[in-house]
Amino acid sequence: MRIHVLGSAAGGGFPQWNCNCYNCHGLRRGEIKATARTQSSIAISGDGVGWVLTNASPDIRTQLEAFPAMQPARAIRDTGITGIVLMDSQIDHTTGLLILREGQPLDIYCTDMVHQDLTTGNPLFNILGHYCGVNWHDIPLDEGDDFVVRGADQLRFHAVPLDSKAPPYSPHRHDPHLGDNIGMWIEDDRTEKRLFYAPGLGHVDDRIRAYLAHADCLLVDGTFWRDDELIQAGIVNKRARDMGHLAQSGPGGMISVLSDLERPRKILIHINNTNPILNEDSPERAALADAGIEVAYDGMDIEL
Repeated sequence: MRIHVLGSAAGGGFPQWNCNCYNCHGLRRGEIKATARTQSSIAISGDGVGWVLTNASPDIRTQLEAFPAMQPARAIRDTGITGIVLMDSQIDHTTGLLILREGQPLDIYCTDMVHQDLTTGNPLFNILGHYCGVNWHDIPLDEGDDFVVRGADQLRFHAVPLDSKAPPYSPHRHDPHLGDNIGMWIEDDRTEKRLFYAPGLGHVDDRIRAYLAHADCLLVDGTFWRDDELIQAGIVNKRARDMGHLAQSGPGGMISVLSDLERPRKILIHINNTNPILNEDSPERAALADAGIEVAYDGMDIEL
């Protein structure tokens, strides 16, 4: 299994266009050791030819131009994308679909709840119906149910429902439903290697801990360092947990959760522009390194 990180930042990217926080200011002026990042998305392949796009960020065009394996190469118009899997219906994970409107119908795999959001509160699927069209494939949520993305047959996908909220535009924003947000367990039938991908992981219980412990590689929520990070930065009066994210620091934080795991390679993705781990010389980044935790970056390649 090959995993390519197309984008590693949270919504808004890094630096964020309207943000003057310490990180964004420092990166623009060359005052901190950090690397710009686009909004979170990964691509997965079993053979290095057919690629499953996992989430479609607003930065998708730039991301595809930076990754030749997914670019047109076999005909006047074609793509290495065999299908698109959506973790949720958040704007920063779905609006890139509009950039892909010039081709054949998009094969999109998502839960019924995400499908409802993308045909009602934010009707992207309806809009795409006037251009390329959408072939929707419902992602099963029952324990033990797997699915295969056509063109990536050696990979088996299994959805793992997560505790989270639907987007602000969703008709059931304040009434959470199963399937609003999922993680993805992906197993390669050839190598028997397993990836657990969960960029929006806000709570870890025994069920989630079992997936974390048995994976060969983790790509999990790295959005915030502190639960009150945005409050301390003077940006908004919301905590990480209010937004469906588990902060890295503090009791029960992501570092604590991951430190107990011996088997998997541990990588954080979906990193907010305010997170001090973006500064490679920060003590927070050093703390991650001491705990054996990596930070994803755009263009990162992982092979399992």
